[in-house]
Amino acid sequence: MQTVRADALDPAVLCLDDGHLVLSCRLAATLRVHGRYRKAAGARDRSHMHKAIEYIRQHAQVLRDEHVPSDECGVLTERARQVLDKSGGMRLLQARSHGGFESAPADFFAWVREAARYNPSAGWIAGVVGVHPWEIALVDPKLQDEIYGANPDTWVASPYAPQGRAVREGDGFRFSGRWQYSTGTDHCDWVVLGGIVVDKSGDRTGRPDFRHFFLPRGTYEIVEDSWHVMGLSGTGSKDVRVDGAFVPEYRTVGHAAISEGECAHRRAGTPLYHLPFGCIFSAAIAAATLGMATGAIEHYREYLQGRVSASGVVGKTDPYQQQALAEVESDLAAGIVHIDLTIAQWLDQLRNAPDAEPISKTQRLEFRRDQVRAVQRVLFGIDKLFSRAGSAAVWSTRPLERYWRDIRTAGTHICDMADVVYRAWADHEFQTGAEHFLMH
Repeated sequence: MQTVRADALDPAVLCLDDGHLVLSCRLAATLRVHGRYRKAAGARDRSHMHKAIEYIRQHAQVLRDEHVPSDECGVLTERARQVLDKSGGMRLLQARSHGGFESAPADFFAWVREAARYNPSAGWIAGVVGVHPWEIALVDPKLQDEIYGANPDTWVASPYAPQGRAVREGDGFRFSGRWQYSTGTDHCDWVVLGGIVVDKSGDRTGRPDFRHFFLPRGTYEIVEDSWHVMGLSGTGSKDVRVDGAFVPEYRTVGHAAISEGECAHRRAGTPLYHLPFGCIFSAAIAAATLGMATGAIEHYREYLQGRVSASGVVGKTDPYQQQALAEVESDLAAGIVHIDLTIAQWLDQLRNAPDAEPISKTQRLEFRRDQVRAVQRVLFGIDKLFSRAGSAAVWSTRPLERYWRDIRTAGTHICDMADVVYRAWADHEFQTGAEHFLMH
C-alpha cells in the first residue's frame, strides 16, 4: 500500500491510498470541463477556488464578447485586459514582498485555462505575461523594487529568444536587437528580452553568456504592423526593437542561473521559487493551450446538439463523432491532472526536504516529455473533432473555426512542440552525450 498523508501535501496534491486516487479539493477543481464538476461535492470545490479564477468565471461573457474584436484589432481589447487585470491573476505567482499571492502553481494554471476557455488570446497573455512574476521574484531586489514598487499590477512582456547582442560597458551593457512574438506588449510597462554578451566586434568567446535583459517602457520600441497571423491575433504579439539601450547589470540575469536554480537563494524559504524555470514556463504555455481546447470542446458540444447532416445523420448519436469527443475529453482531463499533479508533487518534495537537491534533470525532462505529449494528444484530438464536424464547421460565423485556428497557432510555440523534447529526453536517458538547448 502506498499512502501519502494529505496534511503533509500541498492542497493541489493527489493522495494515493491502496492504488485508488483521492482528490484534494483544489485538484478536483482542475477537472472541471465544460463548466461541470466531475466530483459530486461541487460546492465544496468552488469554496476552495482562488478568487482570481472565480472572477474570470463571473466575467466569462465579457471575455467571450471580446474574442472577435480583439482579433480584428490585432491586440487584446481594453475590456478584456481589464478582466485579466482586475481578477488579480497576474499576481498569482508574484512574491508577497511585492504585492503578490505566492499561490500554488495549480491556481495559476487553472486561472490561465479559465481565461483561455472563454477568450484564447486573453488566456495566452495570461499564461505568458502571468508567468513572468515568478522569475522576477528571483532577480536582483533593486530590479524587483523598480518593477513593482510603484504598482504591483505592472505587466512585463518578453520574449526570451536570444536575438539581442550586448556589449559590456561600465557597470552594464549596451544592448541592441529585434525580437518577434512579444505577447501582450502594448499592455506592458516592462519587457524581458533574451540576448548574448559579445565583444565590441560582435564575436563571443567560449560558452555563450546568455542573459535575460529587463528594460522599462521608453527604452525599447514596439514595432507596429508586425503581427499578421492565422490565430491568436488578439494577443498583439508584435515585434520589439532595441537600439543601443544601456542596461545596468543588475537588470540582467543569466539564463543558466535562472534555469538551474542558482537564484533560488533569494527566496530560500519559499519552495515555489525553487521549482525549475523551464518547467513552470512550459506548463504556463500548456495551460493556455489546454484552456483553449476546453472552450473548443464546449462549442463543439453545443454545435453537436443540433447537427443533422445532409444525409440525415444526427450528430449527437453518430458513433464517429461520439468517439472523437470522448477521446479528446479524456486526453484533456488526463493532461491537466498530469501537469498540476507533477508540479504539486515537486512542491511537496521541496517543502518536506528543504535541504534536498533541486529537482533533477531527469525529473525535468520527464515532465517536459509528458507535458508536450499531453498537449499533442489534445491538439490532434481537436483536429479530429474539427474533421468530424463537417463543412458547416468552417463558417466564420461559428466559433469552431476560430478556436481551431487559435489552438493550432498555440501549438507552434516551442514549449508545445514535441520533437526536440523527445530527443533531449532520450539522449539524456541513454547518456549519448548530445546536448540540447531546451527549456526544462
